[in-house]
Amino acid sequence: MSLTEHLLRPLLSSSAARPLITHYDDACGSRVELSAATLANWGAKTANWLVEEWDVEPGDAVSVDLPAHWQTAGVLLGSWWCGAHVVADADGATVGFTGPDSHPTTAEVTARVALDPLGRGLGTAPGDGSFDYLSEARVCGDEFSPLLPVGGDTPALLGRTVDEVLATARERATALGIGAGDRVLSTRPWTLADGVLDAFLAPLAAGAHVVQVTGADPDALERHRTTERTTVEVR
Repeated sequence: MSLTEHLLRPLLSSSAARPLITHYDDACGSRVELSAATLANWGAKTANWLVEEWDVEPGDAVSVDLPAHWQTAGVLLGSWWCGAHVVADADGATVGFTGPDSHPTTAEVTARVALDPLGRGLGTAPGDGSFDYLSEARVCGDEFSPLLPVGGDTPALLGRTVDEVLATARERATALGIGAGDRVLSTRPWTLADGVLDAFLAPLAAGAHVVQVTGADPDALERHRTTERTTVEVR
């Protein structure tokens, strides 16, 4: 079973409509909240796009060079759902996910993620041979069924297997004091692998809600603590 299925199945079966990720970008004043069901839909769309358009199979490398963002969550979950091996180095990767203004990656295919608060695409087609991820994935199916089995020994994150990443995420959750029902305020960048493990995977593995903040000043953080009633912090 894929890492995404391990993480999302318990949440979808118990509280699919419950908010799972709240993303603040204080630089542009945006707040976006996604339920477990909505996040699963974005993960499914991503997985379907990777498989249907680029024939990604379990163990194939997919590079991710993106900030902490709700769209990054969809990219990561979709990649793991189809068994992709998420890496930082695009060399040799089938697909390389990067930001809207970055140079094309050295992967076989570059997918630009607009990082628009409302989920809009780039607006104009990239002229460098890359693809607009949001516009492409949006039209893909909301459900995903793996064509090939994803075993626990499949590489998932920088050489760590599905089983190893899941075990590490649970260990990190315990070490950070994150439990089921917690509301986790995070300003931690989603660097591979430690940032993703602490600020994204550990809360999901524990059944907690992630409140991810980028571009915050101390005054804004205090408002977020109060408004979101956060109980744990990852910084």
